[in-house]
Amino acid sequence: MLFANCDSAICPDLSTERTLSRMKRTLAAAIIALFCSLPVFAQDWAKPALEKSPRHGEWVQLKHDNRTVQAFIVYPQSKKKAPAVVVIHEIFGLTDWVRSVADQLAAQGYIAIAPDLLSGSGPKGGGTSDFGGGDDVRKAISALNPDQVTADLNAAADYVKKLPSSTGKIAVGGFCWGGTQTFRFAANRKDLSGAFVFYGSAPQDVTSITAPVYGFYAETDSRIGATLPATQEAMKQAGKKYDPVTYAGADHGFMRAGEDPNNKNEANKKARDEAWQRLLSAFKTI
Repeated sequence: MLFANCDSAICPDLSTERTLSRMKRTLAAAIIALFCSLPVFAQDWAKPALEKSPRHGEWVQLKHDNRTVQAFIVYPQSKKKAPAVVVIHEIFGLTDWVRSVADQLAAQGYIAIAPDLLSGSGPKGGGTSDFGGGDDVRKAISALNPDQVTADLNAAADYVKKLPSSTGKIAVGGFCWGGTQTFRFAANRKDLSGAFVFYGSAPQDVTSITAPVYGFYAETDSRIGATLPATQEAMKQAGKKYDPVTYAGADHGFMRAGEDPNNKNEANKKARDEAWQRLLSAFKTI
């Protein structure tokens, strides 16, 4: 009966033990949360390839209306004119990995431009690199005006289309949040030669889409996977070309995770490699 009614004043040792236990659990949770965010925001593994790249990459300013959008563009080493690709970043903003994707596309003969859609939204009017952490970036991206995003993407597409070294053909591809924006951009721009959606959802109205849409999805990504039947039906009813592929065992974000040396799921690497080859093959048909 004594221990059944024991409180902190009567049993200080027991109270201290419980407090310490709670503190340990809180600390452990904080450490787990920290390390879960590190693979995305601390992409040191993506930098070496960028730094060693023999291709010309540079930052350019895209100006439209009252905005200035910072964009990273990479040019292929080629004597011929090249088609262009607009690369749309994840919900984590324009990271080193996304810039490395642009470089990898340039290595395959494409002009690749990756706009920082957070331009002007960061502290002191900066972009992705000016945010302090992942949550701030996600909140800022979630708050972006859809019409502004479309205008920014149009500015990027217009820029590469008019380059002297461009053939004038434009494709768009994006990942995660950028995958959803890719699908949406395909519904808003008529001169796209192809749209490559990596684990993103479709807009409600697909009737205005003119480009073929290629989908790349992860088997364990039920949030997006659950939307695919409706998307397939909508695209079919609208008479649009839609070619979705789901990669066995892969997780949402497998294109990035498949390159990350800290990745623990081999299915991500397999999916990344297969999806990359499929992407390049599809590029040749547009």
